[in-house]
Parts: sequence; C-alpha cells; structure tokens
Amino acid sequence: MKLLINAGPTRESIDPVRFLTNRSTGKMGYALAAAAVEAGHEVTLVSGPVALVPPRGLAAFVQVETAAEMAEAMKQAFPDAEVTILCAAVADYCPKNYSASKLKKQEGDLSIELERTEDIALSLGKMKRPDQILAGFAAETEDIEQNALKKLRMKNFDWIAANQVGVPDSGFASDTNRLKLYSAAGEVIDLGTGKKTELARTVIRVFSAKSASEKK
Repeated sequence: MKLLINAGPTRESIDPVRFLTNRSTGKMGYALAAAAVEAGHEVTLVSGPVALVPPRGLAAFVQVETAAEMAEAMKQAFPDAEVTILCAAVADYCPKNYSASKLKKQEGDLSIELERTEDIALSLGKMKRPDQILAGFAAETEDIEQNALKKLRMKNFDWIAANQVGVPDSGFASDTNRLKLYSAAGEVIDLGTGKKTELARTVIRVFSAKSASEKK
C-alpha cells in the first residue's frame, strides 16, 4: 500500500534571523512513517524542520521548511497515495512581507502583518478520490471531540485522530500520546495513552485494514 505522511512544524521567516514556528517535534509523524515501513508499505514522508533521522526504508523523503513548500510537496505526491495521514503542524499564518535585512530594535511596539497560508487539509480533501483514504490529526487543548469532529467534516477526512496537547503525557515533545480515532462513518476507536511508536503501529493497522476492505 502507498502511504503519504507529513510531519513536523513549518517555519515562516520574518527576516534572515527570525521565524514563526510551533512546538511540533515530528515524533508522531516519524513514528507513523516508521510503523508503515515496518508493516511493508511504500511510504513517502514530507517533513518540516525537525531534529530526527528519517526512518530507513522510505520510498521517498521530502524536506521542506515553509507551509507553501509543504503544500506543494503534498499536492504533488497525493494523487499516487492510497492512504494519506496529515500529522504535520503547518503554520496557519505567515508574515505578509519578508524583510531581506534584519529588523532592528526600536522604540515602542513592533507589529508584523500576517496572512493566511494555504489550508493543505482542505485542498487535499477537495482533491480526494473515492478510492483514497485521507486522515488528519486534531491537536486540541479543550473540547477535543467536538473540535475533532468539526475538522473531520470540514476537511472531508475519512478519519481523524484527536489528541490532547498541553498536558505532560500527550502532545508535542512528549514520547507518549492520547489518541482517539473518529471516522466519517461514525466509528470511534479509543487508543488511550501510550508510546507514540506503539500508537503509530495501531493507527497504521487500522488504516491498512480499512483501505483493504474498501478494495473488496
């Protein structure tokens, strides 16, 4: 089976020395890619800037930095994927104007105008064929189920993995996560709390089984 996975954060440059980013480490996305390779699948991993070594055995590894680069790489690889898992924490906004020289400290406040980046999940949801599975992640601090189901519908996902962030045993930088899977068909699979590597294996098994059943 051909899988497309993205992972990590993006960086949106303000000037040559500063950028906007987030706390994503890429651990969950890389764990998913490693689990998929381990299961014998053909995996393309599109990664933002992280301090991780790509899993061995990938069919393709694409390194990107910005949300725009992530969008381009994902849209290019998406048509060939049977299952796509969106695990990257892509910036929702980027500086409208990049300063080619370092911004100097000055008296008073500094305002930086931001503009929306492309919604990659929404774009892929519109591109999705009936024979493809598109899954995403919802990293939430509150109203986790409600926000995850809203995102599932809005992005035309087949599955969404809801995880709580901002707590010690789940989310960014942690080696563990709390995951609950929701499908567009109304299925709910509570994976509980566990190591990201183990949760990744379970997620890959679930999506592999769903993809295989849809081909019958």
